[in-house]
Amino acid sequence: MNSTAASSVHPSAEMLYANTDFTQLNWLEMQWVNWYLWIGNPIIATGLMSFLLHEIVYFGRCIPWIIIDAIPYFRKWKLQPTKIPTPQEQWECTKQVLFSHFMVELPVIWLFHPMAEAFGMMTWQVPFPSWRQQLPQIAFFFVFEDMFHFFAHQALHWGPLYKHIHKIHHKYSAPFGLAAEYAHPAEVMILGTGTIAGPLLYCWFRQDLHIFTVYIWITLRLFQAIDAHSGYDFPWSLQHILPFWSGAEHHDFHHMAFVNNFSTSFRWCDRLFGTDDKYRAYRARIDKMKKLNLSKEEYEKMERKMIAEAEQEGLRAEAEVEKYSFSGKKKTA
Repeated sequence: MNSTAASSVHPSAEMLYANTDFTQLNWLEMQWVNWYLWIGNPIIATGLMSFLLHEIVYFGRCIPWIIIDAIPYFRKWKLQPTKIPTPQEQWECTKQVLFSHFMVELPVIWLFHPMAEAFGMMTWQVPFPSWRQQLPQIAFFFVFEDMFHFFAHQALHWGPLYKHIHKIHHKYSAPFGLAAEYAHPAEVMILGTGTIAGPLLYCWFRQDLHIFTVYIWITLRLFQAIDAHSGYDFPWSLQHILPFWSGAEHHDFHHMAFVNNFSTSFRWCDRLFGTDDKYRAYRARIDKMKKLNLSKEEYEKMERKMIAEAEQEGLRAEAEVEKYSFSGKKKTA
């Protein structure tokens, strides 16, 4: 896009890059400049780009999982192979997700960057920071969010908070990609805090963060959340390469059995605090079953039985949680 033409429409935009040497910018950085020059107002440009990124990445990543769910060939890698989301379930989920995106996340996304800029974050500036600078920042965001999510998620399993807030997310005992952000608006705010608080805290102390790095972080975080809810464990899934990565196999158990596995990206917190004991026992039974040289029909029958047992145990655990009131005492019948 011709920056001269853009500046004639939005003269204030040209001031942003008055001292920028465009010959030193790469292609992506030039597109970044053109976007801000085209919109003219940096607050609107950043807010609009942030929300569009979230929507495109979220639904763009969900589409492959919707396709996979529709193809029987992939059922052999489905963690709960008898539970395939119906089109109606996916549509109902999509409506709730869109409601949360526009009514909860849009205002938060729009307000995040002015707040972060006040803390020292760069938005319209070019060139972008180097990969050497971005990688440790993104690593910090992952670790911070995982720890925040672990404790906040456990809190949401406390009786009243679970019954009135988190229960919506547990509607699907066999989750699917679109259900990653299927949640009560309050939960979206609570758990979303872990995603944006890391960058905000980093800005407060370091003041060398660029929103481009935050966009990479948000993209990776959305991929992680959607993949963890996909319900599929492929031989090439990341947890088979990085043993400390959670992945779908780890989080699927949480939805199926209600208990254990409260973290998002990593397995460290659950192992450290002992909130993966039932999960590890379940996986040990699965591994033992695989060594029995069973026929396909026998294996599937035993697998269905184990899944049903875990789910029933989860329903009992859920019922016990819902008995607690705000006073901390169990409700009497």
